[in-house]
Amino acid sequence: MTSVDLIDVVIGESGWYQALLLFLLIFGRSPTEFQLVNVVFILPNPEYICQGEEKNVTNLCPCEDPVYDTSIMSSVSSDFDLICERKHLASLGQSMLQVGILFGSVLYGYISDRFGRKTSCLISLTTEIIFVALSAAVTEFWTFAICRFLIGASVGGTMLCTYVMVIELTGTSFRPLIPGLAEAAYVICYMALPVIAYFLSDWKHLQLATSLPWLFVAAYYFVIPESPRWLITMGRKKEATAVLINMAKKQNKPTENIEAIVERKYEELLQNKEIQYGTYIDLFRTPKIRMYTVITNLVWMCCSLMYFGVNQYIGRLQGNIYLNVLLSASSLIPGLVLVVIATRYLNRRLSMIISCCVAAISFLVFLIIPEGMPNVLLTFAIIGLMGAHGSFVQAYLHTSEIFPTVVRNSALGLASVFARVGGFIAPFVVNIGVEWITIGVFSFLAFSTGFLCFFLPNTKDKELLNTISQVEQ
Repeated sequence: MTSVDLIDVVIGESGWYQALLLFLLIFGRSPTEFQLVNVVFILPNPEYICQGEEKNVTNLCPCEDPVYDTSIMSSVSSDFDLICERKHLASLGQSMLQVGILFGSVLYGYISDRFGRKTSCLISLTTEIIFVALSAAVTEFWTFAICRFLIGASVGGTMLCTYVMVIELTGTSFRPLIPGLAEAAYVICYMALPVIAYFLSDWKHLQLATSLPWLFVAAYYFVIPESPRWLITMGRKKEATAVLINMAKKQNKPTENIEAIVERKYEELLQNKEIQYGTYIDLFRTPKIRMYTVITNLVWMCCSLMYFGVNQYIGRLQGNIYLNVLLSASSLIPGLVLVVIATRYLNRRLSMIISCCVAAISFLVFLIIPEGMPNVLLTFAIIGLMGAHGSFVQAYLHTSEIFPTVVRNSALGLASVFARVGGFIAPFVVNIGVEWITIGVFSFLAFSTGFLCFFLPNTKDKELLNTISQVEQ
């Protein structure tokens, strides 16, 4: 890796136009953030009164004539009677989103590396809005489950493709801020969700309110440029030159040397015979890329298992559901600020290790605190959650910088698959039933993740590499 970056040389490390593109891409994926956290409102465990032979009995099973408590809002669970012998279908509805994300991560990772960043971003952003809106119009649970899967596929695409697009359109020094900005959007949507839900009385209205207003993303076709890095890697130097000249003009940068710079980059790739698109197989062909692939996949799986597991563990709180969701979202803000500082001033490897150690130590302290101190227990659980969340956020940035342009989206897509595996395992760890085993597993995973990061390269302030041979050298 070198310290000279194409974007830095041509148009500067950051500017108003790049900031505009960053805002459009992050704001345009807001429906994704809502879909990741809305399950508490659309697929809850509903309260109901059974009006059978034993009248007015709460939560009785079996129940042929339930009357649901919709004081919070009507939900998929109440509309489709997902109680008693159909209760497992509510879990299936939740899982279908994760299955869809897994599928979408693989599919859109390939589309992005093969057909372009812009194409994959536009398809995933627009299809997500369509599928979310369609889910509000279904009349059967199974059609809702199918929509949920399709939503997940688009969510998997938007999470990966917009992130890589933003990374490739900005310069070296600005990249450390991107994880914080992206996660800030997630936290804002997370906090806005209970407010929106409070004023709506139907899950269908909630789905429509968090999707249709974003139909404007279809106009991104005329606004968002293709990634010049990807264009050069594909050998499309004229298109790359045109994109860079347009970006330079918008930011009042000189344009006379752009064609020569692109030509030089193209010649470097041509000499290495790497004017091609990458595939998932390429992640395992060469020794360094193979090692990085295995390690990052394990890191993502552990981070996901920790974050979703701990979040579920401390989310079993009694009280007002709107306030609980709001507090859960707010608890991520301090950790997010620390992540931005760490990625700005510390090297990637060290900041990841610190986040993992904070989580691991917090979990160990949690184990020795007496049960009669619930507030202290909650405090250390939240600190552990912040550490797990911080390591997950940084894993996105570190992985996108480690892998070259030809396989960057594929690498993130495969890592996301392993993250989904971690998400699947998390509920089983939480439901073990023995607290010290559950927390001990989380602590072990946090230490293990930090240890694995020792074997990854430091990528802070380094150029984003384009080819596999550059990484191997």
